[in-house]
Amino acid sequence: MLIIIIAFLAILSFVVFSFFLVTPTKNAKFNPPPGPKGIPIIGNLHQYDTSKPHVYFANLAKIYGPILSLRLGTLPVVVVQSAKLAKEVLQTQDLNFCSRPPLVGIQKLSYNGLDIAFAPYGEYFSEIKKISVVHLFNSKRVESMAPIREEEVSRMIKKISSLSSSSEIVNLSELLMSFTTSNICRSAFGKRYEDEEGARSKFHSMLNEAQALFTTFFFTDYFPSIGWLDNLTGQFSRLNKTFKDLDAFYEEIINYHLDPNRPESDIENFTEVLLHIKKERSFEITLDHIKAVLMIIFVGGSDTSLAIVVWAMTELMKNPNSMKKVQEELRNAAQNKGYINNNDLKELEYFKAVVKETFRLHPAVPLLVVRETIRKSTVQGYDILPKTLVYVNAWAIGRDPEIWNEPEKFMPERFLESSIDYKGYDFELIPFGAGRRICPGLLLGVVNMELALANLLYSFDWELPDGLNKEDIDFDVLPGITMHKKTPLCLLAKKIT
Repeated sequence: MLIIIIAFLAILSFVVFSFFLVTPTKNAKFNPPPGPKGIPIIGNLHQYDTSKPHVYFANLAKIYGPILSLRLGTLPVVVVQSAKLAKEVLQTQDLNFCSRPPLVGIQKLSYNGLDIAFAPYGEYFSEIKKISVVHLFNSKRVESMAPIREEEVSRMIKKISSLSSSSEIVNLSELLMSFTTSNICRSAFGKRYEDEEGARSKFHSMLNEAQALFTTFFFTDYFPSIGWLDNLTGQFSRLNKTFKDLDAFYEEIINYHLDPNRPESDIENFTEVLLHIKKERSFEITLDHIKAVLMIIFVGGSDTSLAIVVWAMTELMKNPNSMKKVQEELRNAAQNKGYINNNDLKELEYFKAVVKETFRLHPAVPLLVVRETIRKSTVQGYDILPKTLVYVNAWAIGRDPEIWNEPEKFMPERFLESSIDYKGYDFELIPFGAGRRICPGLLLGVVNMELALANLLYSFDWELPDGLNKEDIDFDVLPGITMHKKTPLCLLAKKIT
């Protein structure tokens, strides 16, 4: 599809070349970052690798350095790919770089930027972030949801145990998908959507379609003057259908919680918190505001934890010495207990190092959610204009040979004597971002993935199916904001008694 689009635009560019091409007047005072030369109208869009943009940008850095610029259609883009530059953009000049661009798919699904992640910088963003930090993702709230995640982990372990007893292959990617979606749905909505086959299928379909539309190509984003082509290609129709389906889903959730006769829950979920805030009028929010916040929790919260646990298990299968070390540590820490909870993990240095090493090599969002500049700025002597899209390549920073010894090697030991952490203060490791736009759900996301990973390692010994060895394990990825393993991780599990 993209090849057809690019071919069409290439032809279009030559047709309108004489009408639209204007040689810009050179301005000695404007000094943009270096980058690949584009062609009229299209810019660098024909060169852009949409399947693995983090790798594409990292390869360009080998030619142009850690800060580079290019143009995707009418959109100017700057990419930064070093810890020093990330600190400049995300901390030192954070106020200049902390807005979001109004991209079509994101705007529609976020109710015009009413959610936490995609709201443009301003008064509303400050208020919705405050709600998120104070009411939704604070440590007390996260701790109160421990029974939910522990029960969902237990369900997953029981499913794997039943498969292991009959020596069936375990599709770990699929089981983790069920765990993360059930966990986030109970936390956000107070309901499970895994019990009925039809409901589960519809639920996963909506989730996958929403995630895809965040990175789908729209003419309107790159070529506003011919945005009407999105109607002809059916992209607007697809987007509107997905939005209506999701809106009906959120409406159903909200109506369920507004029903005075519904069963009371022991644990207050995110929907109840938001409706309480609306009722108290401590901040003027509408149902659309609530739906937008539920959207990002639903789409983002069920996606990133899944990706990280799959990548951690993939790396450990590839590195059996690391697998042995982390399993010994977990089993020694909770002997004869039968399960692991988050409190058991606090002092486990090697397990924590495995998590950090997975974040380094496989950040769930390899390109941090795109930012938009608010005003003209200067970074490392280069000028960046307002309304420029800025990507921070966390994946490339995590593999920078100037920071990391043997950067391509999975080596949790590198963190045993290191104070580097992933909470936004050490720019060598920023899987959740930093500054004003750091992921507010960091704490919840980490405890969810750690609990799932720890119990998988504690409860079972894992083997590759017959005919496969560790050299056959691949690291191919699916396109999208979140970096998922392309092929499902299928293993044999042996229950530890």
